[in-house]
Amino acid sequence: MLYIAAVFLPLLGCLLAGLIGQYLNGVWRLVPAGAAGHGHDAHGHDDHAHAHTHGDHGQDDHGHGHDHAPQPGDRFAQMITVLCMAVAALCGVLAFFDVAYAGHARTVTLFTFIDSGSLEVSWALRYDTLSAVMVGMVTVVSTLIHVYSVGYMAHDKTVPRFMAYLSLFTFAMLMLVTADNLVQLFFGWEGVGLASYLLIGYWYERPSAGAAAIKAFLVNRVGDLGFALGIAGVFLLFGSVEFSTIFAAVAEHRDAVVNIAGIEMRTLELLCVLLFIGAMGKSAQLGLHTWLPDAMEGPTPVSALIHAATMVTAGVFMVARLSPLFEYAPNALALVTLVGAATAFFAATVGCVQNDIKRVIAYSTCSQLGYMFFAAGVSAYPAAIFHLFTHAFFKALLFLGAGSVIHAMSDEQDIRRMGGIWRKVPITYTVMWIGSLALAGIPLFAGYYSKDMVLEAAWASHTAHGRIAYFLGIAAAFMTAFYSWRLLLLTFHGTPRADKHVMDHVHESPLVMTVPLMLLAAGAVFAGMAFYESFVGHHFAEFWREAIFIAPEHHAMHDAHDVATWVKKLPLVCALSGIALAYVFYLLRPELPGLIAARFQGLYRFLLNKWYFDELYDAIFVRPSMALGRVLWKGGDGAVIDGLGPDGVAAATRAVAARAVRAQTGFVYHYAFVMLAGLVALVTLWFMLRAG
Repeated sequence: MLYIAAVFLPLLGCLLAGLIGQYLNGVWRLVPAGAAGHGHDAHGHDDHAHAHTHGDHGQDDHGHGHDHAPQPGDRFAQMITVLCMAVAALCGVLAFFDVAYAGHARTVTLFTFIDSGSLEVSWALRYDTLSAVMVGMVTVVSTLIHVYSVGYMAHDKTVPRFMAYLSLFTFAMLMLVTADNLVQLFFGWEGVGLASYLLIGYWYERPSAGAAAIKAFLVNRVGDLGFALGIAGVFLLFGSVEFSTIFAAVAEHRDAVVNIAGIEMRTLELLCVLLFIGAMGKSAQLGLHTWLPDAMEGPTPVSALIHAATMVTAGVFMVARLSPLFEYAPNALALVTLVGAATAFFAATVGCVQNDIKRVIAYSTCSQLGYMFFAAGVSAYPAAIFHLFTHAFFKALLFLGAGSVIHAMSDEQDIRRMGGIWRKVPITYTVMWIGSLALAGIPLFAGYYSKDMVLEAAWASHTAHGRIAYFLGIAAAFMTAFYSWRLLLLTFHGTPRADKHVMDHVHESPLVMTVPLMLLAAGAVFAGMAFYESFVGHHFAEFWREAIFIAPEHHAMHDAHDVATWVKKLPLVCALSGIALAYVFYLLRPELPGLIAARFQGLYRFLLNKWYFDELYDAIFVRPSMALGRVLWKGGDGAVIDGLGPDGVAAATRAVAARAVRAQTGFVYHYAFVMLAGLVALVTLWFMLRAG
């Protein structure tokens, strides 16, 4: 019961909040008529009003206006979802210790899902160490985000809908990480995609939110096509989608080959590349990353949930879950390593010049996901999951801390319009420091233990792609520290750059928001040191057991503990250097960034425009697709199908009728002439027929 409750309680909270919460508010539909309107005017920010433009970043109107009094359904939805999540978190933590530390791994079979020919799929909850780690992390972090949302979304007009969506998101992720087969995993995979679509576009009346939701959905469809093909290929090769069956037969099929267009390749290599394409979409790796920054259009708790505990971590989990396949596909692993390393470097460069507080943190997520993938690519799956685990705490902390800043600054998100507020928001300021220290990998904080282990494993792999990943990761570590302190200094220090009215209303967030921040801060401090030995220490294999498979010839995890001292110390040196450079640029010599941007304007605009990926995709895919669609619409559908079909028949009928109408003149002699002409025609026809 413990294991089932951890997964299904969020679903129960979702259903109760969505149905009963809406009923108590006097609304039967999930989306009440006239509900949206989440801009400043809709939320009545009379006491927070400030005139400015927001450039290209999304405005997080989080409903802190005062024209919408809380409704009975709002309170019920908040209470029931938080209660269900809290109990689920308790069950998840107990299951984590029972499975991971006591060694009581198990599979809870619920019912048969599909039974068709040779395809038999059970609906079951697989609890091994990997699943238990993910369930514990997801439920705890999601619970804190739910609690935070009670304060952050307090005056939103559709609170039951929001809370239901959050719980649905959590349930889908839990289904994904406890899946016992590829079909069930795909169900959770698509479930988090659906929930992200609903939450990114939560304020659906805002065109930018709708566009961001559609973009996330479509980009993920590209990755999911590869993932679906990979699942189909696995079934064709192994005759099953059950993990236990697949993993037991991997060695038997490791040398199988497939011929595609005259090119022969190992089947496992092809399947792993297809599966990794799915991971690239879901976890926003380079090439399929463009949806992630735009996802900031959703409310800040959504950003925290997507980036810390659900959506983007799914790809990393999937690669670790399928480690028995990837271990026999060395070329696919090399691809994973190089894509991850390139993503870590790319996202860090872009994060250095972004001005939206949430976008800076979003690109840091993209970069940290790159670390996780290149760790998996060098067969250091425990290091990848360890970094995923610690990252969940400090990334949720940073996003929710950013939400607290936005709350304090009357919905301002541009860090260029902040500054000088640290004394007014001491709790938010402190937790943002803690989150930034963990992200930068400063000793004693969680990121120091996990990120350094990733880099050491990459070096210890003794492969060319591992060394490339190490040095790109080092460069990313320097930039991560730089943009983290750039954000801190511009947001909290220096001369206030907001107008006086905004500064007069800067205030600390309520306890319902600050308490989750403090609990997440504890995780950002202690999660690394508390779980280092278990997750990646010398006896990591005893902790993970059969949940993760590492081939005997891959020694990166073991050798990582014995790398040279300079390999261990270089990440810290780079992090401290990045922090020092940020202090010089934004505190001691604040004129320098502007001078450098003007001197290297081309490079600056290249980074500011995110390497022009959006423009490139727009030119290659979007505009040609729109042009083709317009041709098919106007020429095919309009001219051919409608023109020759219903519209053509209707037009012909109208033309005949118009001509017939002209014969109806109303003059008697016209009718007499027609009758006489008809009579002559009939008589002529009669004699012609008799003569014939």
